Amino acid sequence: MKRIELLSPAGDIERLKVTLLYGADAVYIGGEKYGLRANATNFTIDQIQEGCRFAHNLGKKVYLTLNIVFHNEDMDGVEDYIKSVVDAGIDAFIVSDPFIISYIKKNFPQVEVHLSTQDSTTNYKSVKYFQKQGVDRVVLAREVSLDEIKEIIDKTGIDIEVFIHGAMCTCYSGRCALSNYVTNRDANRGGCAQVCRFAFAVDGKKDFTFATKDNNLAKYIGNLIDIGVTSLKVEGRMRSLYYLATVIGTYREIIDRYYDNTLTRDVLEVLEERLSRVANRAVSTHYLLREADATDQYYTGRNEASNQDYLGQVISYDRKQKLIKIYERNYFEVGDTVELFTPQGERISFVIEKLYDEDMNQLDVARHPDNIYYIYLDTDIEIVAYDTITSSLVGGRYYGEKFCRRNGKGSS
Repeated sequence: MKRIELLSPAGDIERLKVTLLYGADAVYIGGEKYGLRANATNFTIDQIQEGCRFAHNLGKKVYLTLNIVFHNEDMDGVEDYIKSVVDAGIDAFIVSDPFIISYIKKNFPQVEVHLSTQDSTTNYKSVKYFQKQGVDRVVLAREVSLDEIKEIIDKTGIDIEVFIHGAMCTCYSGRCALSNYVTNRDANRGGCAQVCRFAFAVDGKKDFTFATKDNNLAKYIGNLIDIGVTSLKVEGRMRSLYYLATVIGTYREIIDRYYDNTLTRDVLEVLEERLSRVANRAVSTHYLLREADATDQYYTGRNEASNQDYLGQVISYDRKQKLIKIYERNYFEVGDTVELFTPQGERISFVIEKLYDEDMNQLDVARHPDNIYYIYLDTDIEIVAYDTITSSLVGGRYYGEKFCRRNGKGSS
């Protein structure tokens, strides 16, 4: 049986590499044109080529978003751009415009076309229509239930992609009008100002937002696998490396353990707790189980504080000197108990005994983010670039002295 795909966002080449190393089967990216995240770093043609080469060497895939609402001026040069991206090695385009669908299918039949959630597809007859136009996969609207997803799969047989984690747009499946109205920035052409996150005054108090709770379907991954979903999609091309490494690594664990029959209730609680440590908003399952109401979606307050658990990312490990070279992101000091976790799912807790700056001056505290530091650690564990150091027990309770997943199988 073909295993379900875990699909990750990647806002730049570094995030692409991290998410693939931490367990994503494919990534979706935006180019310098025609995507809905104009404020992300995004990818040049050369970077798309580099990303595709990196992914393909791992046996993984890269998809490019081409899903803005096209106006006349947007059409100039789009055919040449598509050819450049195809030549760079892209595996699929995520599209919403009928002309773009037909152009790609006619001229580049070897490249898949995935219908964007921007088309707000919610029923099997619409799916069948797009199937006839040559669409290979449909990214369903986020407003469909588990039963509706199953019916669509049963009646069409097409590959179906479902959002499982991340921010939700206030407007229907991302078709936002608020940004245009309030800031004159077109969210449907990549200029979203996230007006739904603004605090609006009600009765003289700034206590109202249009923001919804984030999506989190961790409890229902098994259900989505069982009904035949092809791809599980995580939102967040603007998210941090730490967020993506944690979320992708955790969902990788959930998926693998479900297939291996090792996803017990206690294990799932641990993994859900780990996800909660990188969340900065309340979460919900939204429309998956029933028609969502205000309690499922709306949240009060501005609980969007930056996460302090992420201490730094490993650059290298000098086994002879027993020094981890890290790029620091948050304050830590000698005596702190911290946790190192790897793209392979291994997690090791240790106490910082010695700390040095880039000039090898011994320190008590690392207090300046975005600087290079060295942490002394005598270990036989393989430590490599893109390993992550966090506050202790970011993943919550342990079930075993070490919690690891090797080659897709859980152990403790």
